[in-house]
Amino acid sequence: MGFLQRHHLLLLVLVHSILFLSYQVQSLDEKQNLLQGLNSYRASLNLSALTENSNADCFADELASQFKNQPCSNTTGADTVPGTEPQLSNYPDLLAKCQLNITDTRDGALMPVCVPNLDPDLVLTNYTETQYTQYLNESTYIGAGIGAEGNWMVVVLSTNTMGGAFTPAVNVASLFFDVGLAQNLMPLLLVFILVLLS
Repeated sequence: MGFLQRHHLLLLVLVHSILFLSYQVQSLDEKQNLLQGLNSYRASLNLSALTENSNADCFADELASQFKNQPCSNTTGADTVPGTEPQLSNYPDLLAKCQLNITDTRDGALMPVCVPNLDPDLVLTNYTETQYTQYLNESTYIGAGIGAEGNWMVVVLSTNTMGGAFTPAVNVASLFFDVGLAQNLMPLLLVFILVLLS
C-alpha cells in the first residue's frame, strides 16, 4: 500500500510541475507576442524595433504583480507618464527589487492595461489605439520590458539615456568585492611575477 501511495505522490508532483511549466511558457508566449505586435506597429511607422530590456522586464513583472488583484475598468486607472511614479506606496521597494532607483527610470514610460483573460488582440489594441501610442510613436524609446499577472499586462519602455535606460549605475568598489579580491589581483600578480623573472 505504501508503494502505491508514493507513486501517487510522485504522479501528483509530476502533474503539478507540468502545469506550472506550461503556465510559464504561456506567460512567455504572451509577452513575446505582445513585443512582436508592438514592433510590427513601430515598423509600420518606420521606427526601430524595441529590444528586450531585462531590468525593465523585471520592473514590469513587479508592477504587474502589484496590479493583479485590482479589477479591470474602462480605464486602466494606473496610467503613468514619463517622469511620474504610479500611485503605489511601495514604488521605491519595487524598483529596489530590480536593483533600480528613480534616477535610472525617470525617462521611461510605464504602461499598464487590464484586459479580461489577456486576450492578445485586445491587449495589443490597448497599446496601439489609446493614449499609449504617443510613447510607442517616439523614437527615443528603444527597449521594453513586459510583465503579466492575472488580467494585467504592463509594458515598461526604456531609452538610451542615463535616466531611462533602466541600468543601475555601477559601484566600482562593490564590483571589486563582488567579483572577488583574488580575481582582481590575479593580473597584478602575473605582472609582478613577469617583472621578477625578467
